[in-house]
Amino acid sequence: MCGINGVIHSSLIDNQSLKEQLGSMNNLIFHRGPDEDGIYTDSSDNASVSMAMRRLSIIDLSTGKQPMHTANNDISIVFNGEIYNYQKLKVQLETKGVTFNTTSDTEVILKLYEQEGPDSFKKLDGMFAFSIHDKTKNKVFITRDFFGEKPLYYTKTEDTFIYASELKSLVKQLPKKPEISTTGLNLYFRLTYIPAPYTIYDNVFKLKANHYIEYDLESKSLHIEEISQVNELDNKHISFDEAKKNVNTLVRESVESRSISDVPIGTFLSGGVDSSVVSLCLSQMSDKKIDTFSIGFEKAEFDETDKSQVVAKLINSNHHEFIINEKDLEHNVDEILLNFDEPFADSSALPTYLVSNKTREYVKVALTGDGGDEVFAGYNKHYMGKLNRKYTSVIPKFAHNGLKSVATNLLKTKDDNRGKRFKVNRLLKAIDYSGEFYWNIISLAFTDKEKERLFLPHMHQASIFESYKKDTGIAAPKTITDFREIDRHTSLEGDMLVKVDRTSMLNSLECRAPFLNKSIWEYTNSLPEEYLMKGWSKKHILKEAFKDEFPTDFLEKSKQGFGVPVGDWLRSSLKAELESYIEPKFVGSQNIFQSNTIIPLVKNHLSGKEDNTMRVWTYYCFQKWYLNTYSVI
Repeated sequence: MCGINGVIHSSLIDNQSLKEQLGSMNNLIFHRGPDEDGIYTDSSDNASVSMAMRRLSIIDLSTGKQPMHTANNDISIVFNGEIYNYQKLKVQLETKGVTFNTTSDTEVILKLYEQEGPDSFKKLDGMFAFSIHDKTKNKVFITRDFFGEKPLYYTKTEDTFIYASELKSLVKQLPKKPEISTTGLNLYFRLTYIPAPYTIYDNVFKLKANHYIEYDLESKSLHIEEISQVNELDNKHISFDEAKKNVNTLVRESVESRSISDVPIGTFLSGGVDSSVVSLCLSQMSDKKIDTFSIGFEKAEFDETDKSQVVAKLINSNHHEFIINEKDLEHNVDEILLNFDEPFADSSALPTYLVSNKTREYVKVALTGDGGDEVFAGYNKHYMGKLNRKYTSVIPKFAHNGLKSVATNLLKTKDDNRGKRFKVNRLLKAIDYSGEFYWNIISLAFTDKEKERLFLPHMHQASIFESYKKDTGIAAPKTITDFREIDRHTSLEGDMLVKVDRTSMLNSLECRAPFLNKSIWEYTNSLPEEYLMKGWSKKHILKEAFKDEFPTDFLEKSKQGFGVPVGDWLRSSLKAELESYIEPKFVGSQNIFQSNTIIPLVKNHLSGKEDNTMRVWTYYCFQKWYLNTYSVI
């Protein structure tokens, strides 16, 4: 596990200058790999290639150093991530006469590429971002894993191509700070995050998950290719009992493959279905007690540590529980939020950082339950998607509009909570008769109409989901499979995985997600949808596959997730800072927002007149990033 950086110049640059440039980029991501670093340079008359990495040593501690090269030095690699099937791939290569000098997964990638070229990328099961300089082809290949667990940013200027694991090291190499991308801005204020391929900056992009860049050093051109298609399996006629057994096996196999490590390993244990199943599987595979870690809040409605305690006792783990309050985050808010390098408003990043920080005191690797909701259909929004289809087939549009008008006022809340009124109000606002429902329900901050009133005309961009509709082939999502595929391209890649990667790597902790396995994804896609969601029961088949290993009905108990009372905090410890963000002079100087929209929205929240938590928190996080980036005041 580490971070990577790279710069390709379209002219001859001396090696010392290249090393200094890559060294400065590496220093900015020291937290991703504090154990060691490495730099590769190669210069010719028409191109200079430099690649670098910082390493967090997890596998092959003594000989897995990078950059790594083939025997003739024609092919070189820097690698960020873990390849979980590298041992199987290594055996396959050895049967063909390939020899190895290390026990690392990095060398397996290198030797596999040497044999099969870019076609080798589709054989990799893991989380990764890596770059390969192939002198024989005069090309550089840059890849990203199937789900996008590992980040990769890039930009092309007139005479350079720059890529990096984090925006901070890339942007630092540009002659000036890029302008704000209107697409990135509009995506952020709809979703609270920015999914690939966009960023908050113009002409700076995220490489889409399951894609690679092929950069031609001769022509100075690049093109982007998809690595592999999702295999369309057909299990529509399989019995539920057989499918349940297969799910149990697939999950256990994935946990086992993701538990290979030469350093101590533990699990995040929230007490929800996903983390409980992962912790159970790991404990049953281990010959000693495993370490489990959970975090809770002093505010009762946000604390769910009782559930994690039940599981910890069941599997007899060394359980570590951390209860936090507002003061625990006061000194960390800036560090956490600004580490994302662009606006990011998922408040669960705050406790994720804290649990990562505490966990790193005990282990270097943690398994998580991330991806379980996307893979097995576990979100309320999935159920709401089904509900919308039924609702719109029964309730006429005119009747719904009248109901929504009345309900909006009745369902207003003043407190930062996640109660039934909040959820019903959100659902009523999202109901759609044109096929846009799911695109609306994933928009956690401003609706399209609200966003139009929020921005000045030159900053507003309508129809911001068109590229994602094209990528997924889903313009009007109707099925659970549609919903999950949209999640894979948006909230999973742009939110969930970003949150976990940045907060864990900020603490030099590697997180692995057994549910994010392409084989499991393909298998669940092939099942009848009622196996995934039966009535009100989300993740039905996963729960049934493991229910006999837990107390009766334990897996059926609802769990809120990492909820954080940021609405309260905005009215208390963060109030003064937030108020400075709505000073008319400051808002006007930005030339982004309509003052007559954003100022009352914030003031109404601060006064307790309305609960505008999500929209105000989204605005707060943007302004914190903006001031740190452009230093307006």
